[in-house]
Formats: sequence, structure tokens, C-alpha cells
Amino acid sequence: MDNKEQLKEERDRIVKGLEETYKRLVEFKKQKQSPMIVTRNGKIEAVDPNEILPTTLYKRNAG
Repeated sequence: MDNKEQLKEERDRIVKGLEETYKRLVEFKKQKQSPMIVTRNGKIEAVDPNEILPTTLYKRNAG
């Protein structure tokens, strides 16, 4: 396995971990009825966790 393949596999594992962490955070916020604090267009906003999608997908460039 060459270095490029190893880096791709490592990146994929990191992204999968981040996606799982996001999913757990949204579930936790819904359970606690606590707003998600996000930035939109450079402004900080509190968002109802029920308005947040429970998952997100990372779009990778091919190659």
C-alpha cells in the first residue's frame, strides 16, 4: 500500500469519526432541548436542534 492510499484511508476514518460525532451531538442537543450554536453568514445564531439534520455528508473530490 503506498503513501497516497494510506492517507486516503486515514482521511476517510477521520471523516467517518467526525460524522458520527456530529450525529451524537445533534442527538444530545435534542435530548437536552439545548440550542445548537452555529455561524451563518458570519453571524452567531442559536438554532433549535429539531431544525438540524441528524446527519451530514462530506463531499470529497475524486482523486
